[in-house]
Amino acid sequence: MNIEIQETPDKNIINFFPDQPISNQGRAEFVDRKSLRKSPLAEQIFDVGNINSLFITSDMISVTKNDDADWKELKPLILAEIMDFLSIGAEPSPPKSSTGETDETIQAINALLNARICPAVKRDGGDIKFIDFDNGIVTVEMQGSCKGCPYAMRTLKDGVEKILKSYIPEVKEVRNNETIK
Repeated sequence: MNIEIQETPDKNIINFFPDQPISNQGRAEFVDRKSLRKSPLAEQIFDVGNINSLFITSDMISVTKNDDADWKELKPLILAEIMDFLSIGAEPSPPKSSTGETDETIQAINALLNARICPAVKRDGGDIKFIDFDNGIVTVEMQGSCKGCPYAMRTLKDGVEKILKSYIPEVKEVRNNETIK
């Protein structure tokens, strides 16, 4: 088993990319003990100690450590937890909705997000999750280190919106789910 480790511009965040799928549950962020109950892997990594948050996708685990913790001590422990978890098998898939995403525009939006946009933001420990498409407005949720980042809106408007609008004429605007609430 091979796990690629990628440092990010934030010294407290490191991304782990195993060579096999981590989860079939989509994207999830874990920031407290209550949220950990949803993922045995998140619980195992938090038990290592000195972890502030985790962001898990199907192919990446982004770990944010406490300021005073040392990666030299944490990395081997985190790697061991990931390897143990993957040797048993990834987390089960959640039940699929009965409606599904059959709309061609939504499929095109998701394809662009997954192929062009998410890989770029994952390099910095973040992700973007599709939420909705209604009347030309795409609603997404900024996750991981993108959530709360001072450059998140710039990424959303100058990056995500520009790409989606140039490839998909039906897209008129992209909004962050956080700003809508």
